[in-house]
Amino acid sequence: MRSKIRTVQPKPLFLNNENVCIATDFYQLTMAAGYFDCKRNHTSTFELFVRSLPEHRSYLITAGLEQAIHYLKNLKFTGMYLKYLKNLPIFKNVSRGFFDYLRNLRFSGDLYAVPEGTVVFANEPILRVTAPMIEAQIIETYLLSVINYQTLVATKASRVVHAAKGKDVIDFGTRRAHGPQAGVLAARACFIGGCVGTSNVLAAYELGIPAVGTMAHSWVMAYDDEYESYKDFRKIFPHDTVLLIDTYDTVIGSRLATKIGKKLKGIRLDSGNITLLSKRVRKILDDAGLKHAKIVASGDLNEYKISEMLNKGAPVDSFGVGTEMVTSKDAPALGGIYKLVEQEKEGRLIPKMKFSEDKATYPAKKQVYRIYDNNGRFKKDIVGLIDEKFNTEGLLLRVIKNGKVLYKTPTIQEIQKVAKRNISLLPDRFKRLDCKASYPVTVSGRLRRIRDKTKRSLGTS
Repeated sequence: MRSKIRTVQPKPLFLNNENVCIATDFYQLTMAAGYFDCKRNHTSTFELFVRSLPEHRSYLITAGLEQAIHYLKNLKFTGMYLKYLKNLPIFKNVSRGFFDYLRNLRFSGDLYAVPEGTVVFANEPILRVTAPMIEAQIIETYLLSVINYQTLVATKASRVVHAAKGKDVIDFGTRRAHGPQAGVLAARACFIGGCVGTSNVLAAYELGIPAVGTMAHSWVMAYDDEYESYKDFRKIFPHDTVLLIDTYDTVIGSRLATKIGKKLKGIRLDSGNITLLSKRVRKILDDAGLKHAKIVASGDLNEYKISEMLNKGAPVDSFGVGTEMVTSKDAPALGGIYKLVEQEKEGRLIPKMKFSEDKATYPAKKQVYRIYDNNGRFKKDIVGLIDEKFNTEGLLLRVIKNGKVLYKTPTIQEIQKVAKRNISLLPDRFKRLDCKASYPVTVSGRLRRIRDKTKRSLGTS
């Protein structure tokens, strides 16, 4: 049901620690009210996972846990938001006790999570929440949004970085992200995926990511003389003179750039046939004694274009990637889901599962066990129960216990190292851009038996 439309004065829409409590789907709150008044606030366990991987993806790189923890740590309902909810017509029959409950609500449960930067696959829990039903239900939307988006972008970035074959990749995507906040989170996820820097100044400041940027075409166009624009830029930035040379004629622009001399650090190509132009420009630079000058490529790049350029011998030293990476343009959504898998009632643990066609789930609290081959590389994963033993450590770690954060949040640089190591241990066939192979993920025998028993208990064959 819809809430009543009301007229309010225009205001900017930004999330903060006060309003994040209602940054959720409306039905989370209607269900929460129902659970409260029907006295169904049992301890419950939900798991967040991806049912199937996006097209052309054979793995995911997890990201977003830091923001998830911050949200759970700071979740609270304050006066004006409680007043707003209380006055909505749909809540007119809800007891006043529910709003008192919300006023005192703080996340009191447990959170298990796969550390950021870890490679995971379809149907493997990324997060596991155990908490009173109302708490576990209310947090669903925020957790999904923050994990889905950053995991999607980190995975895309890792593909772009892999295609670059060791050459630097820089996040240039803020202006094409789905809003300023998405731009910051995308910059974070791109760095986790292997980028070396970002054009997003806020992300650079807050996270310690190198800030990267030189000039736009408007700098050159603001001058009546192209070379004059180059000279002035070199005067102001003598140690970081990277010139954008394709505003008018790329070849002419490159020749003008060589007149800067040894101070020229590099040039950027943003349009045209970059493979052909980079070869011509490289020769012009080399003939001018500027072999040290680097060539940066940008302009609607993605992993496929970068791979093709390098395979054709394009002498490009680094890539600025924007739209395609921060929107994951070829696969712009990650279908992460958050499902109830277990409840505790009268001291008994009761497995819960869905039977819906094509959407069936496995019940009970689960763990992901990663098996390695003799060379220490990923061999297969087993999704099993939390108390099973497979001579390996489970991927999900407890990060919050009874509402208290246990996890020491790593730096973004440490997370990037985790991702880099995980990718290095993934067999090469799963890193191919056109990979059609599926990494082997099996379900333990005990978990299958619990699923079958749960189906029989509900009269489902």
